[in-house]
Amino acid sequence: MNPSLEKPSPRYQVVIVGGGPSGLLLGSLLHGAGIDALIVEARSPDYVLGRIRAGVLEQGTVDVLTQAGVDARLRAEGLPHDGFALCVDGEVLRIDLNGLTGGKTVTVYGQTEVTRDLMDQRSRFGAASIYEAADVAIGDIDTPHPFVTFVKDGVTHRVSCDIVVGCDGFHGVSRRTVADKGLNTFERTYPFGWLGILADVPPCSHELIYVAHKRGFALCSMRSPHRSRYYIQCDLSDDVRNWSDDRFWDELRRRVGPAVADDVVTGPSIEKSIAPLRSFVAEPLCFGRLFLVGDAAHIVPPTGAKGLNLAVSDVHYLGSALREFFLERSSTGIDHYSARALDRIWKAERFSWSMTTLLHRFDSYTPFEQRMQRAEFALLQSSQAARAVMAENYVGLPL
Repeated sequence: MNPSLEKPSPRYQVVIVGGGPSGLLLGSLLHGAGIDALIVEARSPDYVLGRIRAGVLEQGTVDVLTQAGVDARLRAEGLPHDGFALCVDGEVLRIDLNGLTGGKTVTVYGQTEVTRDLMDQRSRFGAASIYEAADVAIGDIDTPHPFVTFVKDGVTHRVSCDIVVGCDGFHGVSRRTVADKGLNTFERTYPFGWLGILADVPPCSHELIYVAHKRGFALCSMRSPHRSRYYIQCDLSDDVRNWSDDRFWDELRRRVGPAVADDVVTGPSIEKSIAPLRSFVAEPLCFGRLFLVGDAAHIVPPTGAKGLNLAVSDVHYLGSALREFFLERSSTGIDHYSARALDRIWKAERFSWSMTTLLHRFDSYTPFEQRMQRAEFALLQSSQAARAVMAENYVGLPL
């Protein structure tokens, strides 16, 4: 999984900085097209696999994973969902994804499992991946011959390439490299976080339940028929050590209400953490021969289940563009990558923001703003057209 660089003077067509799911998926698509790509990752494989992330995949994401040839376990173990429920002040409204979108669905399959499938495939391919690479730096992106340097086992390596792709997340080196090159950023931070718990207990429902309650938001989700993922809104200043398992389960049951609480099976947590929420977009996504992908370019609050899906759409656009660049000798695709990806990014940002503002408790809200939240839910209850818009965005806009 961590082969050494085989070339005396290593040179690759593409160097991908970041070995999470977006970097691995891009590497898979490029390998399938015969394009030589190296992945450079600052962390260990176990650390990458240990990240607990989202698990709701749009149909477009499933299609791209199928194109990459990593869909076997997804097809066997993924859970197709035809809808989800909104529960606001005890009133339940089911959003019929299948019926409202002409047969589209989503699939529950954990991001960790997607990452594992991609890692296993890359290992089978024998494709080069460098893990635990320290002091990663990117240079000469304004020339046709950029390079990436890193330190591995005390030795400094310099790898030349034609294209560098930054898939190294919100805090990675890729976006920092272009911070003074005309990068524009747009951000909203939210005044709360999500306290999440993972437990080997059956889910309380066969579909996701999004809950808006006077005590705060809650989400009932799952990773498999035997593993559940639950979240509750909490203060940003809170500490996960303040939350015993018993306290978490008690608070969750308060928020979901009696009808759902009776079906909540409790058990010891196997992971518990607090995540802040933010909306963030950087633009443009192309600086010379450096391209930004996934969390390096954008962050969405998890309320709309868009994080991984948006990264996959970036990979889809850029993978197609790089095939044009290397196989057809055309720069049209890479020239338009940023605009094409950003069009979908901003639409997903809008949806995630709207779901977040609909379902969370904002202590700063005036009575008018509180009534607006309630009116939004009332519109969804009374209007099939409004539900169809929500469903269309939830299953994913066309790639």
